[in-house]
Amino acid sequence: MPRTAPRICPLCEATCGLTLTIEGTEVTGARGDRDDVFSRGFICPKGAAFGALDTDPDRLRAPLVRRDGQLREATWEEAYDAIAAAVPALVAEHGPRSVGVVLGNPNVHTMAGALYPPLLINALGTRNLFTASTLDQMPKHVSSGLLFGDPFAIPVPDLDRTDFLLVLGANPVESNGSLCTAPDFPGRLKALRARGGTLVVVDPRRTRTARLADRHLAPRPGSDALLLAALAHTLITEKLADPGPLAEHVEGLRELGDALASFTPEAVAPACDLPAAEIRALARDLAAAPTAAVYGRIGSCTVEHGTLASWLVDVLNILTGNLDRPGGALFPLAAAGPRPRPAGPGRGFALGRWHSRVSGHPEVKSELPSAALAEEIDTPGEGRIRALICVAANPVLSAPDGRRLDTALAGLDFMVSVDPYLNETSRHAHVVLPPPPPSRSAHHDFAFNGFAVHNQVRYTRPAVPLEADRLDECEIHARLVLAVSGMHGAAEPSAVDELAIRTTLAKETSDRHSPLHGADPEHLAGLLTGENGPERRLDLMLRLGPYGDRFGAPETGPADAVPGHAVPADAPAGPGAPDRGFGVTAHEAGLNLERLLAHPHGIDLGPLRPRLPGVLRTRSGRIELLPDPIAAELPRLRAALAERPAALVLVGRRHLRSNNSWLHNVPALVGGSNRCTLQVHPQDAARHGLTDGGRARISADGGSLDVPVEVTDTVRAGVVSLPHGWGHDRSGTRLSVAAADPGANVNQLLDGTRLDPLSGTAVLNAFPVQLAPLP
Repeated sequence: MPRTAPRICPLCEATCGLTLTIEGTEVTGARGDRDDVFSRGFICPKGAAFGALDTDPDRLRAPLVRRDGQLREATWEEAYDAIAAAVPALVAEHGPRSVGVVLGNPNVHTMAGALYPPLLINALGTRNLFTASTLDQMPKHVSSGLLFGDPFAIPVPDLDRTDFLLVLGANPVESNGSLCTAPDFPGRLKALRARGGTLVVVDPRRTRTARLADRHLAPRPGSDALLLAALAHTLITEKLADPGPLAEHVEGLRELGDALASFTPEAVAPACDLPAAEIRALARDLAAAPTAAVYGRIGSCTVEHGTLASWLVDVLNILTGNLDRPGGALFPLAAAGPRPRPAGPGRGFALGRWHSRVSGHPEVKSELPSAALAEEIDTPGEGRIRALICVAANPVLSAPDGRRLDTALAGLDFMVSVDPYLNETSRHAHVVLPPPPPSRSAHHDFAFNGFAVHNQVRYTRPAVPLEADRLDECEIHARLVLAVSGMHGAAEPSAVDELAIRTTLAKETSDRHSPLHGADPEHLAGLLTGENGPERRLDLMLRLGPYGDRFGAPETGPADAVPGHAVPADAPAGPGAPDRGFGVTAHEAGLNLERLLAHPHGIDLGPLRPRLPGVLRTRSGRIELLPDPIAAELPRLRAALAERPAALVLVGRRHLRSNNSWLHNVPALVGGSNRCTLQVHPQDAARHGLTDGGRARISADGGSLDVPVEVTDTVRAGVVSLPHGWGHDRSGTRLSVAAADPGANVNQLLDGTRLDPLSGTAVLNAFPVQLAPLP
């Protein structure tokens, strides 16, 4: 008889709750979980295809080890023996920097990807870390780090309560949202308009999100920072700026006005290709709204001035008094995140603590630019990367100049891939460690709850038991940590988790601000529950987190918290509700794993609440509105005012049934609108002699591609659009569905030299291209 089981969807940032239908050990269906406290039954095509992904026959079932130049199936012991024999020896001979680590986007969609990579990097001692962040969101981390002192303090729009939402470079109706975790983003936007609110979308394409908008502005791509600077300038010069209660926490307001003096609407209008009057009107409407939020994403991040655009998004939220305000942009409070600390100055955020070997790129958040990976491998000299550990990543397709990286990977001394597929990157590995299908893994969203538009906590155990010949994904990672650190065979995988637990407890009990200060770490470790090491670690994080039971320790809080203040169990959540000093009501407290397991559809922890100044970790203890690195970068933005714009530029696009390169092997998710076509405006098509359904050659810094043409007026004139994540045409992969319709790798048009200098993020949007028709 079929049975059902809850599961949090791991296929995009919306984190919707699913109800899986299971027959035997096979997932035969998936629908939205109506009882889920966050998603309330919403599901998108990706979630509906969960079973097809789970049972994909191309998924690897056993490890692969390279023998005589060929990848062959092996036992788990043979795979880890090979890693243990190669990696520690390379480190001993050539030093820790001879090993690089690449972390891909799917890492943040798994528990293992959250819990173990920091331990892996620490065991290796390498500074050569490359992640998908420098292909996506790093500008937002940098701007938040500089403004607030914490690169993870990223405010999100309060979608369910705002009166005015300004969206730039984002298409959440198709992407389901990014750095803004919100199941049923389309429904939330429709609800905004239904309650009388206003939606404004800034995008060079008439996306499905733009079609929902009250107003759609289609500027020249790459001009977001100029537009935002003009909006801020207008607010300041027309005396519309009013930070309100934020003012006491902000420094640099007068200096900001001077720094933005050049960016008048009239000055930026030619570069943005928008009327100055329209820019002024938007600034005035933003200031007049009862509440408002400005939200920018990948289209405004992966451009030449991505960090400045990300900074200006929050500058606008600050100037209008909407930062940290219900209906504006607030800081989520994740259940497994760190416990809020008393307000006060912190260590701040620094850039460039070290630099890459070849081009001298500065480190950002302990990472180097993904665009620099190939040169760090193929450039001879001391410190060259000789071994690579690639976890859930496919940089041959996701990073610029995949051809060069493809060649570089083939020259590595040793490579490990943790990946369920033999794809364009993992085909170069000497060892491939395949995680099990997602139905056989537990799930908690460590990363995305930190960006959620509503505070909640959910956890689902595996819906289907593991087969005897497979390892749990967390165990795969734990064994990898042991293998690279020379401990393979000398310790059980559980030892990795226990060391992490005891290290955390030792730090917690020695912290004078902690309610556990002075407690016995061993005793506390013995109180943790859970069926395995990862669950024990989750239990620990929940207990120590903002809603946790603290192992029964007395509550502590800021000086203004009222000791012993009793809060009724049915007390209201939200602004003005009695709390424990950190914005957490008593009935939300006491969280641990056992309590979470008793609520299989999650626990609602209430709407987002104001958290300033507690989130600030700048050296001043205030919001530093014009930090030095930003001020030093503004002259380059001013120079853009006089630059002659390129005749034709390229932007990417999102598909609802896709997520980068890793869902193109599921038949239900390819075809239809999810196609790798070059969208061209009719005027540009006529000018270049292109026809709908014909083919064109598109060229840029890194080379050229031959692509099918789709003539459409949904993209503005002077702009073409090609989606990211395609190019499945290399030999040696096992992606039968993807290979049948490979598409073209848009990132091959780039040579990796175009970067946002503050964040090291590759410029994947708004770069100049040339077009020519093909027979």
